[in-house]
Amino acid sequence: MDEYLAGLTTEEINEQTLMIDECTTEEMLRLMNEQDARVPAAVAAEIPQIAKAVDVLHQVLKNGGTMFYIGAGTSGRLGVLDASECPPTFGTDPSLVQGHIAGGDGALRLAVEGFEDSAEEGVALIERCGVTDKDAVIGITASGSAAFVIAGLERAREIGAATIGVVNNKPSKLEKVCDICIAPVVGPEVIMGSTRLKAGSAQKLVLNMLSTCTMVKLGKTYNNLMVDLKASNIKLKDRSVRIIKSATGVDDATAAAYLESASMNCKLAIMMIKTGLDAGSAEAELNKAEGSLKKAIRNFNHVV
Repeated sequence: MDEYLAGLTTEEINEQTLMIDECTTEEMLRLMNEQDARVPAAVAAEIPQIAKAVDVLHQVLKNGGTMFYIGAGTSGRLGVLDASECPPTFGTDPSLVQGHIAGGDGALRLAVEGFEDSAEEGVALIERCGVTDKDAVIGITASGSAAFVIAGLERAREIGAATIGVVNNKPSKLEKVCDICIAPVVGPEVIMGSTRLKAGSAQKLVLNMLSTCTMVKLGKTYNNLMVDLKASNIKLKDRSVRIIKSATGVDDATAAAYLESASMNCKLAIMMIKTGLDAGSAEAELNKAEGSLKKAIRNFNHVV
């Protein structure tokens, strides 16, 4: 028996759910809900570490670097999910935030056995991605023992990249190989060892915080409006019109017309309405403000 694995909190038997197989459906659901309610507090306890990570990620992306998530199984899928949601939500290039899972994209649908335990594959991934000292690599592993993740972080650190770990046990093997370790400990799972449950929920909340707060600091929102979204379908076009109306106070028809004039760029349309500039001049002002709509409007109003 592996002493490290046997000692993990996430491998313990949950005394509160011992008789779950004898519960009614509603009793089962209430048990799970009671256990899930413990997750936000575990994440809250890690906010000081999460804040450090967000500040590092902001500097990395601001200076032209890339943000990589690496993980295996549920952890890997959550990294890929968070990365894949950045382009439509914040208008980022798909290469800016990347998610990689042990075993490749095929492992998103079907478990690929063996890769989680392969240090060689972790190192090969970092080298294949071309990670540099300008980048940040976030390794996600509930147990903190996945060789794929640990070796990947070690290689990234050797290269000079910033390294961040997300794990659900303390202490862990992961904390020794990363600059910042985020460890929301959620206790034994409802079903022993099933870390897709509370551990996975905690990881998702942490990744939400990392990507969202980093993008806010990069000026991807105006107040709490997602002005950098890509109006690539009917739902997002409708949302863009509502955002433009909320930010500027114009009516539906005016918001839609400016959105068309701005080539479906919500942020540019708001800049045009707020300043009276044409699309080209408004875009130039946004570029001078490094993409921050609030800063661009303030700069323009200060000059005028």
